[in-house]
Amino acid sequence: MPFNKNQLDLSQILQHLVKEGIIHEENLRLRQKLNQHNLEGSTKQAKISLHPFVYIVERNWKNQKTGTPITMDTLMQWLSKKSGNPLYKLDPLQIDVNAITRVMTYSYARNFNILAVEVSPTLITIATSDPWHTSWVNEIARINQKKIKLVLLDPLQITRYINEFYHVANSVISAGLDKSRQHNIKPQNFEQLLELGNKGELDSNDHHVISIVDWLLKYAFSQRASDIHFEPRRDQGYIRFRIDGKLQQVYNIPAMVMMAVSSRIKILARMNVAEKRLPQDGRIKTRDNDNNEVELRLSTMPTAFGEKLVIRIFDPKLLQLDFHQLGFSVTHNHLWQQLIQHQHGLVLVTGPTGSGKTSTLYASLKQLAKPEVNVCTIEDPIEMIEPVFNQMQVQEQIDLSFSNGIKTLLRQDPDIIMIGEIRDVDTAQMAIQAALTGHLVLSSLHTNDTASAVIRLIDLGIPAYLVENSLLGVMAQRLVRVLCPHCKQAVSISRQQWQAFCGEHLLPVPEKIYQPGACEQCRFTGYSGRIGVFEIMNCSSEIKTLIHHNANPRQIRQQAIDEGMQSLRCSAIGKVSEGITSMEEALKVIADY
Repeated sequence: MPFNKNQLDLSQILQHLVKEGIIHEENLRLRQKLNQHNLEGSTKQAKISLHPFVYIVERNWKNQKTGTPITMDTLMQWLSKKSGNPLYKLDPLQIDVNAITRVMTYSYARNFNILAVEVSPTLITIATSDPWHTSWVNEIARINQKKIKLVLLDPLQITRYINEFYHVANSVISAGLDKSRQHNIKPQNFEQLLELGNKGELDSNDHHVISIVDWLLKYAFSQRASDIHFEPRRDQGYIRFRIDGKLQQVYNIPAMVMMAVSSRIKILARMNVAEKRLPQDGRIKTRDNDNNEVELRLSTMPTAFGEKLVIRIFDPKLLQLDFHQLGFSVTHNHLWQQLIQHQHGLVLVTGPTGSGKTSTLYASLKQLAKPEVNVCTIEDPIEMIEPVFNQMQVQEQIDLSFSNGIKTLLRQDPDIIMIGEIRDVDTAQMAIQAALTGHLVLSSLHTNDTASAVIRLIDLGIPAYLVENSLLGVMAQRLVRVLCPHCKQAVSISRQQWQAFCGEHLLPVPEKIYQPGACEQCRFTGYSGRIGVFEIMNCSSEIKTLIHHNANPRQIRQQAIDEGMQSLRCSAIGKVSEGITSMEEALKVIADY
């Protein structure tokens, strides 16, 4: 039975699916329901939503051949075989929104439910979910003077991204082009300081600018971004998201619009909008797409082409994660619990910026914060607001430093003190004093591993005997990307390959390991989320003796390993063996260990 080469018809699709034994014949009755619904629906939106595949999926029918539910992916693959058009995997972060929205108007895209997804000098790739409805192809080719390539995409995705991409493109154009003609605005940067006549910028309260900011924040939440970077350049600004530790380009906007967007965000954060020469910090509390409260921390920095703005997104769900979800093995969890259950002493978490130290400290404090316990923190800045803590923020402009803050906390009858970071000798001395006077002190330190933290304290000027008597233990951590559960692929590995990977830390050879695949759920990266790898050093009497005699980090580390410490390398190898991450990802962490 040939397809009607005009437009997809539900009845015809059902007949094909019945003939191929995919669905039961009684489901052909759906045609009458669809016809009745078509009579009731009068808007374009209703007509678009009546794509045959949408209705089939909504019925939750099962594939008669496999017994599995008929999904949109199943139907799109079936359509690809019938039409000969390839399926397109759309990663919204890789789309050039400026280019694709110039191919056709919003109304034209909505009318035919088509979306340009790639534009080259000679070719436009257009996604459709109705490959035989091609009356528009010649017109688009003629207007753009380019060849057209058809690909298939989920009809719901097409509808969604038509709305999103054209909405933001229209807001940028409306906010920038018209205003620039009215005011002849140019961004001020170091190359234009002599152009004194060009003053002013777009009104940050313009509703188009508000739309851009709202879209960017919602987009960042949906893409699981941890940071948003607004980077001004000479003629345009770049917007980038950091996702799973990697920066990805999202959008380019005119420089004048970037100025207005930055001003809008600074207003929301109650920052000084007029001050663009000095760095500023601020914070915003908002809600994500699931209506959960989210903390945003802002930082501005003057650059050659204007004010750079970075927004760090703190997911409140991190406070609800248990240690297993953070990546702790049973052994690591047991060791960490032993350390933080002490009544007094110093416990350190070390690692580079972005290694998850704050998440670990907050999760630990959340567990320790009982009604009978007074938990106080001094942070710079407060990263996430938690009602069960008493949190204080460093404010250097009024001489409230880490060390002065700890002095204040010690007069507040604390049981547990968390110091955001030990940066200098004054903070280190106060942390040691608090630990020696009956308080449990948790803090972070920037060192590569556990043994180096001991030497770092001594290098700051703390006598070895004070470190020996106060330090309970140190945990070093890193983050590795987690393989996407929807597309990770199992591969076998030989004993020789495993031995080469493990080095001297040989663990049992697993039956199989996993490598990244590519699917829509992970934006075709193969990874979704991150998890911690750890090494925990308990300061035993032998290690304290080494500290007392000013041993070097290598000696201290070797003693800890002899006592059973699992290194960062062992922890990362374990995550590979369990199928949590890939060998390639683990190698990035363990290369130096």
